[in-house]
Amino acid sequence: MLLTISTTHSPATDLGFLLHKHPDRLQSFDVAFGQAHVFYPEASPERCTVCLLLEIDSVGLVRRQYSRSRDSLTLAEYVNDRPYVASSFMSVAIAKVFGTALSGKCKDRPELVKTTIPLTVKLPTLPCRGGERFLRKLFEPLGYRVDTHRYQLDSQFPEWGESRYYSVTLEKTCCLSELLSHLYVLIPVLDDEKHYWVADAEIEKLLKHGEGWLSEHPEQEQIVSRYLKHQRKLTQHVLRHFGDTDEEEIDVIQEEEKIEKRIGLNELRLTKAVELMKQSGAKRVLDLGCGEGKLLRKLMADKQFEEIVGIDVSHQTLKIAHQRLRLDRLPDRQTERITLMQGSLCYRDDRLQGYEAAAVIEVIEHLDIGRLTSFERVLFEYARPQIVVLTTPNVEYNVQFENLPVGKLRHRDHRFEWTREEFESWGSKVSDRFSYSVKFYPIGETEENIGAPTQMAVFEAQSV
Repeated sequence: MLLTISTTHSPATDLGFLLHKHPDRLQSFDVAFGQAHVFYPEASPERCTVCLLLEIDSVGLVRRQYSRSRDSLTLAEYVNDRPYVASSFMSVAIAKVFGTALSGKCKDRPELVKTTIPLTVKLPTLPCRGGERFLRKLFEPLGYRVDTHRYQLDSQFPEWGESRYYSVTLEKTCCLSELLSHLYVLIPVLDDEKHYWVADAEIEKLLKHGEGWLSEHPEQEQIVSRYLKHQRKLTQHVLRHFGDTDEEEIDVIQEEEKIEKRIGLNELRLTKAVELMKQSGAKRVLDLGCGEGKLLRKLMADKQFEEIVGIDVSHQTLKIAHQRLRLDRLPDRQTERITLMQGSLCYRDDRLQGYEAAAVIEVIEHLDIGRLTSFERVLFEYARPQIVVLTTPNVEYNVQFENLPVGKLRHRDHRFEWTREEFESWGSKVSDRFSYSVKFYPIGETEENIGAPTQMAVFEAQSV
């Protein structure tokens, strides 16, 4: 069982300080299931790689179990994949051998602990119950670039099909302790098995190593359930720990719709967005700031859209979308068309690249003005879909809403609401800066002097 971690940080040999393992030595450690060896196949200022190799004593494990119980033994206890595939054994080894680094400590070079460095992880054989799609759903929301190769059951008999084993490469620039925490939790989650008894103590480990990322992960429930070996009582305890703000978040989601309900404005926006994306001929589409999934439902109803991705910063909102779209009950051919991902629209995200159309419906007004520049680059420079359909409220129309006090915005989370002139000025500057053309449309009934309740901009990429 092998795990390698490489870096090109300068000097790359800082990896030895972080791991508290000298690159010039082979070190071996006794563990309950065999031995763990640490060595460096390469250690230069330009590149450094550390290997964690586990030698699993499969026979010794069975004999120790047998000495405690006289239950009948099966051949499977002796002939299995334990020595070869990354599993909960690897997590135990990480905690024992790299425990100081996992805890974010470095006595000799404490400044390195919080330093983000480019890291590449290779797991030559990783079992994944749930396939490549599930594997990506675990690591990509955390910012990893994921590369996989799936093994056949037997190359001599290709008709037997593919196995559940993958060769996996993960790349990310982050702190080493962060990477080790992700591996510690997610390796046994992928395997969906643990070699030891899971009890209350596992809750403390999960909360400790999941701190800072698990509470917002879109696959939180799956991760917790699998990590705790599907023990319902333990799983519910952890999920309740993360559920403190659910009700407030749901109230905020619904607030703006209550104000606009009389004119059915949300339905008009969504219908127009789907119409324009369909007219563009797009097959692979993004719903950025997808909320509870209302636009996603409309996109799924049209067979033209072959790949649909919904992204939202809120984990709880994505859970609502998952439930309302009934993704657990849909046939495989339908669920394969749609992916829900957690992510911020103000940080570059390679997962957004390669899509032909993007919808940004009532989203930008929730961003701080100072972050609009980052959002513009993420969408129009890095993702660069062929067409972008974007809507935002027209603040001039707010006087028409009887239940909206004068001077108030339509939603307590809105950072701003633009006039028609302000919106068109912004859209024109964006189109010029990123080589798009732009057209503006009113959504809803237009009133003299104040315009329509919603304003829409449709950006089309020009050849550079």
